[in-house]
Amino acid sequence: MATQQALQFEYPTHEELLHSYQAYYKTEFGIAYHANSLDVLRELPEKSINSVITSPPYALHFKKEYGNADKKDYVDWFLPFAENIHRVLKDDGSFILNIGGSYNKGEPTKSLYHFKLLIRLVEEIGFYLAQECFWYNPAKMPVPAEWVTVRRERIKEAVEYVWWLSKTPHPKADNTKVLKPYSADMIRLNQRGLRETVRPSGHAIRESFKKIESGGSIPPNVIEEECLPSDMLKFGNNTANDKYTVACKEQGIKIHPARFPAALPEFFVKLTTDMNDIVLDPFAGSNTTGWVSERLRRKWIAIESESEYLQASKFRFGNILS
Repeated sequence: MATQQALQFEYPTHEELLHSYQAYYKTEFGIAYHANSLDVLRELPEKSINSVITSPPYALHFKKEYGNADKKDYVDWFLPFAENIHRVLKDDGSFILNIGGSYNKGEPTKSLYHFKLLIRLVEEIGFYLAQECFWYNPAKMPVPAEWVTVRRERIKEAVEYVWWLSKTPHPKADNTKVLKPYSADMIRLNQRGLRETVRPSGHAIRESFKKIESGGSIPPNVIEEECLPSDMLKFGNNTANDKYTVACKEQGIKIHPARFPAALPEFFVKLTTDMNDIVLDPFAGSNTTGWVSERLRRKWIAIESESEYLQASKFRFGNILS
């Protein structure tokens, strides 16, 4: 069957991956589809994807132009996507879900919808919570303005949740691929030598802690620019002068209003996949995940229902499109 043959991504077989869909565009490593992502997910073969890295439309109490489900309906809306993501993931695969929090309408209190979603993803769909991570985004606006800048009753938020979910308790992952540079203080401490001791917390510091030769320190679960390896892309995907934004303005094409910073999918692509693994983004938007995967020589599939966003995403790839 053509669909099964595509599991190996033996080029040129892009069209065979999903025989009911025509590629919107292709590259050496990936393929983008203009389609309803739930329909595409249902047709993808079981256990065919190594990692799903995505940021679906957030559930906000007001309607955004890129299509939000209402908060009260969001969890039920998302579960069919999650069921199929679980089905198409390989047993050692990861599901990286970036999801934003939200205030309750008319009052300075927070919604619990994203926590409710997490619980159902684990208890109903069968995912494991490998780790909760946080994307530190200092560029976030001080909203809701009523509570933050007018009444001054709340502080500005600067993190978003990133749930790292998996099909088994042991998904493929290697944190040596995302080691960050040692600080100057750590280098000096290592050169001076570590003294074996027991901290007040009870943690024993032994000679085995001396691992400066390993190439870097293990990053925390707060993903921010200061924690990234020096060879990784930096944050700032929403700047006014990046390649994607400039091209959109020149061509008069709408810029996606909520773009992934490239460093975020890059971090998790490196952490959870190997070269030639398959990465899927079912809510591709401006297709940052696909572009990052292309740079890292991972095979990728992008699905986006808005043709204008997908058309603009071509600007990320320049002359490598086919």
